[in-house]
Amino acid sequence: MQGIDDAKVDMYEQLPVPFGLVRYGVAPDHPEVKNCQDKFTEVASSPNFSFIGNIEVGYDVSLKSLTNHYDALLFSYGASRDRKLGVPGEDKLSGIYSARDFVGWYNGLPEFSNLAPRLDLSDTAVIIGQGNVALDVARILLKDVDSLRITDMTDQALAILAKSKVKRVHVVGRRGPMQVSFTIKEVRELMKLPSVAFKPIDQALIPPNVTSLPRTAKRLTKLLIEGSTSAMAYAEKSWSLDFLLSPERFLPASGTSLPQLETIEFAKTQLVGSDPFDSAARVEITADHHSVSTSLAFRSIGYQSEALPGMNDLGIHFDTMRGIITNDYYGRLLSPMQDVNTERPLPGMYCAGWVKRGPAGVIANTMEDSFATAEAIIADWNDNATFLSGGNGWESLKEVMSAKGVRTVSWDDWLKIDVAEKARGKLLGKEREKFTNTRDILEILD
Repeated sequence: MQGIDDAKVDMYEQLPVPFGLVRYGVAPDHPEVKNCQDKFTEVASSPNFSFIGNIEVGYDVSLKSLTNHYDALLFSYGASRDRKLGVPGEDKLSGIYSARDFVGWYNGLPEFSNLAPRLDLSDTAVIIGQGNVALDVARILLKDVDSLRITDMTDQALAILAKSKVKRVHVVGRRGPMQVSFTIKEVRELMKLPSVAFKPIDQALIPPNVTSLPRTAKRLTKLLIEGSTSAMAYAEKSWSLDFLLSPERFLPASGTSLPQLETIEFAKTQLVGSDPFDSAARVEITADHHSVSTSLAFRSIGYQSEALPGMNDLGIHFDTMRGIITNDYYGRLLSPMQDVNTERPLPGMYCAGWVKRGPAGVIANTMEDSFATAEAIIADWNDNATFLSGGNGWESLKEVMSAKGVRTVSWDDWLKIDVAEKARGKLLGKEREKFTNTRDILEILD
């Protein structure tokens, strides 16, 4: 809206509330990360911006219909599912959870409000994956639940965490410490948790000359070597980074008809190549195995975007292998037969965020990426590039949606929901208590 005079932006959101991953993905004990909501709120206050919540693009309103009412469409809907391990028992046994589902559950995402994870069946939890989300899950499992009561974590999640028996957490990866994808901030926070100890790493996995590493790798490695502030002998809880393990299968409890997880079997791996300390080093499976007894496991090996209904009809190519919409790296969409270097993009079609480049990076990376796409749109507009047919946007569609029985939520509606959530939170001594059911959210507006 700053780069094009009189530009109007309509944002369609499947959920009845704004902020997406910031509201439902950022850990409740990281409120400072949510400050970008302030900028969103500033933009949303503009008369040239409209928030249309509780509407599912591709279902409630077709993509074809949208192309008839806008100059441009920007796809920025993130990653709606998590990647699976693809090993036996993963989908058949209880006690195995997706980290995405678990994070959504404790953050109040309506989709997962009934997850109710059984944290009371085992004192050991296994998290498969070694990224920031995996460390978020580990921290929430190990942290004193009373320290979370002042956050915006849902009351129902706090109740289940209060009954948790988890004392040990294994964060498992296929490669070594020089190939982890988590960042310094997340691991440092775990190292400083009161009464939580970190099991020392095998020194054979650490380069002999740490000081010669690049700055970020050196800082992270030194942090892993220094370990936790709490000693293992005196700590109430502990966690470990278990390297060079690849999950093979989940096994049920013996002697019972209940499909409950009891054991995870791993194949041991080994780093291959000329430099096992290279951040891009690969591994191969060995003949050795390792087992962990537990009734609680989380997979955290990444997210993946999915195509929206109607994309094919518009000539939009979704790369199912990479989980992104095919684009020119600046956010301009390309059709299946077009080459990045020689062909022109689809007129008026753009993408940003994870659906543009894949589910990686932190919020700051996604913001920078979105700015780049916005600059591409502005450049195309100023260059008189071909766009869609144009129209009056939501003003032309809202009566049609209302006639179909689609109950949408405006920005003013959200402000009422916001007041109600903060009032609920005040009664519990925290900033807000989120509604975890879409029906309850909409009742506030009746």
